[in-house]
Amino acid sequence: MTRDVAVVIGVGGMGLAIARRIGGGRRLVLADFNEATLAAVAGQLEGEGHDVTALPVDVSDRTSVASLADAAAALGPITQVAHTAGLSPVQAPAAAILAVDLVGVAFVLDEFERVIAPGGAGVVIASMAGHMGSFPPEMEAALAATPAADLLSLPFLSPDALDPGAAYGIAKRGNSLRVQAAAVAWGRRGARVNVISPGIISTPMGQQELDGPHGAQMRGMIAMSGTGRVGTPDDIADAAAFLLGATASFITGADLLVDGGVIAAIRQMRPPA
Repeated sequence: MTRDVAVVIGVGGMGLAIARRIGGGRRLVLADFNEATLAAVAGQLEGEGHDVTALPVDVSDRTSVASLADAAAALGPITQVAHTAGLSPVQAPAAAILAVDLVGVAFVLDEFERVIAPGGAGVVIASMAGHMGSFPPEMEAALAATPAADLLSLPFLSPDALDPGAAYGIAKRGNSLRVQAAAVAWGRRGARVNVISPGIISTPMGQQELDGPHGAQMRGMIAMSGTGRVGTPDDIADAAAFLLGATASFITGADLLVDGGVIAAIRQMRPPA
């Protein structure tokens, strides 16, 4: 019997939680750049009874992403895709963040559009950082519509002119804009695609950020938020399961903030224009 295929790209804290949530009864394809981490997570989920295929991928390389999409499609109809792979400002310089967080998402949207099954759905994990800045309309138009292979040629994306934090914010805003644009093309295949913008989540990456130079500022944002707590990987998995499932069949091209109310609090503090 052919079973539906769910693909999770990036098997860190959020990816693992999403894989657990959506993998039951499906063939579960896990992909990550770090092959040791990938093997460990695949073994863990296999031990829990999941049907797992583990495939290495470099999301900054279109050929690698295309090979992943083709290999997953060969296993059965791809009905769910969750893209969680990314680098944070404490982990990498601006050039790497742009290559992975911005161009990598664009490649995944393009290549999985080719193979997503009718009725299928995708979700991209971005960040509340994409909601923190103000971007000129011409910049947003370029982030949304420039071919993926040409994104790094945009003048405002020169890594020499950006620190890692700025590159991260631009990349995450670009994720939202590209998903909104991709929703039309995915819709032609009878599929949907959406964005989740997490806040501060208790993952290894999140803990690195909390321990980094902006940790005090991040703790202040948590304290002023409506929930007053750090998020968990399961909070993101809940949102992903909803957006990937049948009850979200009329939602596509949307960006769901799952940030505990941080952005709402920040906007309340801004003086009127």
